[in-house]
Amino acid sequence: MSIARIREARAGWSMTGPALAAIILFFLIPAAASLVLSFTDFDIYALANLDNLRFVGFQNYERLLENPLFWKAMANTLLFVLVGTPFIVILSLFAAMLVNSHWLKWRPIWRVALFAPYVTTLVATAVVWRYLLHTRYGLVNYLLSLFGAGPVDWLGSPTASLPAILIFVGWKSFGYNMIIFLAALQAVPRELDEAARLDGAGWAMRLRHVTLPAIAPTLLLVSVLTVAAMFQLFTEPYVMTQGGPAQSTVTVLYFMYEEGFKWWNLGSGAAVAFLLFLCILAVTLVQLRLARRGGAI
Repeated sequence: MSIARIREARAGWSMTGPALAAIILFFLIPAAASLVLSFTDFDIYALANLDNLRFVGFQNYERLLENPLFWKAMANTLLFVLVGTPFIVILSLFAAMLVNSHWLKWRPIWRVALFAPYVTTLVATAVVWRYLLHTRYGLVNYLLSLFGAGPVDWLGSPTASLPAILIFVGWKSFGYNMIIFLAALQAVPRELDEAARLDGAGWAMRLRHVTLPAIAPTLLLVSVLTVAAMFQLFTEPYVMTQGGPAQSTVTVLYFMYEEGFKWWNLGSGAAVAFLLFLCILAVTLVQLRLARRGGAI
């Protein structure tokens, strides 16, 4: 290897070294430690004295698979993923196309206004939405009453609580995806859209055959990020419903929190975290395979 190549390699490692060190220190080592803890009975007694720590093998995983609440949390989480992901992606794409359209006036103001919910404090906005969705005094039910609809117990009904949280999550998170979609839409050559317009293609045809194929990699990226975020829902149900009513909004991450920090079964909580990682990894691989077959990547 020449001296120039050696210097180039040293420069590359010196620039990437701090980032790699941070990844190893704050991600890989904690992840490996969590995996090891999932095979132990690590609890509050082990926190006081590590001599109480015992290796239990796959007992934590066996208990989880036999726990009905774990399967309830998994079903709720999958429902959030299956319903919330398309809802947020479509909402984000619609907002990006709206802001990107030439006929919309004051587009910078619209971009800021639509992106603003994402940068607000999650807990604070969740508390505000609790008041907005209040059964008797909430603004949402007041607006429904103007159209003759009866009050809805948004956060106290097992059938309404999950859609209520989904609406809040969509409102809170679509702005980030909108910015990603907006960057992709602005990179689509205008000549393609103009050529399709001259050929007589309508808005729907241009969207299907020009816009969506051009932003397919971005669509895949946003879908993967949204799926990972939906799998990790915790703050929203914790603040708004505390997992209720009737455990209808308990997610896997909420279940992991209760196992680890409410009941101090830290080994079991680590096992839940590893199972959640496997679920996210499996769904992401399926998305990548489907995208590869569709030509998105």
